[in-house]
Amino acid sequence: MSATIFNSLLSLPNLYTTSRRSVKMSAIETRNPSVLSQSMTIKPPSHPTYDLKGVIKLALDEDAGDRGDVTCIATIPFDMEVEAHFLAKEDGIIAGIALAEMIFHEVDPSLKVEWSRKDGDYIHKGLQFGKVSGRAHNIVVAERVALNFMQRMSGIATLTKAMADAACPACILETRKTAPGLRLVDKWAVLIGGGRNHRMGLFDMVMIKDNHISIAGGIINAIRSVDLYLEQKNLQMEVEVETRTLEEVNEVLNYTSQTKTSLTRIMLDNMVIPLPNGDIDVSMLKSVVESINGRFETEASGNVTLETVHKIGQTGVTYISSGALTHSVKALDISLKIDTELALQVGRRTKRA
Repeated sequence: MSATIFNSLLSLPNLYTTSRRSVKMSAIETRNPSVLSQSMTIKPPSHPTYDLKGVIKLALDEDAGDRGDVTCIATIPFDMEVEAHFLAKEDGIIAGIALAEMIFHEVDPSLKVEWSRKDGDYIHKGLQFGKVSGRAHNIVVAERVALNFMQRMSGIATLTKAMADAACPACILETRKTAPGLRLVDKWAVLIGGGRNHRMGLFDMVMIKDNHISIAGGIINAIRSVDLYLEQKNLQMEVEVETRTLEEVNEVLNYTSQTKTSLTRIMLDNMVIPLPNGDIDVSMLKSVVESINGRFETEASGNVTLETVHKIGQTGVTYISSGALTHSVKALDISLKIDTELALQVGRRTKRA
């Protein structure tokens, strides 16, 4: 790939661009497609305070430090222009295209980014699925930050797609077990992979868990307190309670059959029993789902893997939640190459392309 030199090493940026923008944009604001890239097909989940542009700025500043990219400054003429191609080194679901485009435009609004695939599409090893052209210095500066987001998001989306397909007719959910500071990004990747979002945080859903129940002095005390709180505050939101035993499920069903409640979902925690032969016993889970009989949404949690999720999904549960979607993600290998011929040659040698 040829590069045209317009100037020698005369004018160099202090950090990563001379026209760096600093524009605050919350997750709610990013729901406006005119603000984000034209390539966005799946919008990020909403959040009242999350600053997506701020996360991008933090990642870029983390890389640039107080000197900028000293290697670029030393080796790349400031006005040199190049074209670089995105190359898949693994099969999977691509995610983070819209976010990567935001990163390139944050570094340098004049960079031109083009894609042959969109978020949620399948890519195969060796595929060139996008390109960015413009000032070489700024492309290289943005490269690693963009790839870090894309690789993580694509890994999450790839596993989510496999889990969601296997879980059908149940819906697959992630949890709050996300990378600190990257929750919206992680949950966005789940949506791109075909999953559904659980609560975003502590603020948008009541979720009565084991510790709440212990502190409240029992599961009914906890539910009753939530009902009273929501009534007093005139709040309407989903309410989920975690149950761990048949006794707790029966307590909840007896209470809600006699009392008006805000409860909407029952979590059935660790009711999938692993067997010595590697299989699972879902008879307890299935029996409890039948006893609930559609009165509430149900959510299976615990012992959920790619190998077990299909069997769990056949029990009639509404949702299956898996923390592994985001807390144990394996990044999908993606690179950005200017000399694509050499990259493919090396990839073939190492069986990566």
